[in-house]
Amino acid sequence: MQTLINRRKFLRSTTAIATGVTGLGMLPMGGWAAGMPLAAAADDDLNIIGPKPGYAPQVGTLVSMMDWMRSVVLAAVQGMQTADLDYLHDAHANTIGAMLLHLAATERFYQVHTFEGKKWGDWSDADKKRWSAASMLGDAGRAEIKGHNLDYYLEALKEVRQHTLNEFKKRDDKWLMTVDKEWPWGPTNNYCKWFHVCEHESNHNGQIKWIKGRLPGAKSNNE
Repeated sequence: MQTLINRRKFLRSTTAIATGVTGLGMLPMGGWAAGMPLAAAADDDLNIIGPKPGYAPQVGTLVSMMDWMRSVVLAAVQGMQTADLDYLHDAHANTIGAMLLHLAATERFYQVHTFEGKKWGDWSDADKKRWSAASMLGDAGRAEIKGHNLDYYLEALKEVRQHTLNEFKKRDDKWLMTVDKEWPWGPTNNYCKWFHVCEHESNHNGQIKWIKGRLPGAKSNNE
């Protein structure tokens, strides 16, 4: 929780700097093709951020952002073997496999909180057993999350995301804009909570790519 609060404070403090960056500095440069969303060639709508059929307008817009970010993560790990997913760069690092499961665990947390109305940290015994190590990472993640192939992690991500999408279809934009005044980092609506799920994947996508570039035999790249 403290890490999340610190990240939000950092983002606030750097807003003025970010707004001073020129448009040219924000443009994707060489190497972008290698980081293209996995489904870009197959899904004509992937790069269209906006309402989606079957969802309320703002809910669908959120879904389109989450879909895009998920495709970028999947593109980064495409074809990885168990040894790649289990690679530990140092004693304080997390493996790529652990971070993939961490993304699923985080999304599951927000499901429990926003769909089931449970308080922060109020996990069922089944959720604790399945997601505790992946949620906390650290020593528990390094000890427990290993030995799985890529399909294991992709299935976990797919299962959790499908539940999210099913629940989103039941909810309207009024629900999305509902403000939680008791949230630990301050008044926060459901839109912000779920946008954080998307932003959280972006954060770990960068870590995954950093580790990927340091796998044994990895070639140097621009990421």
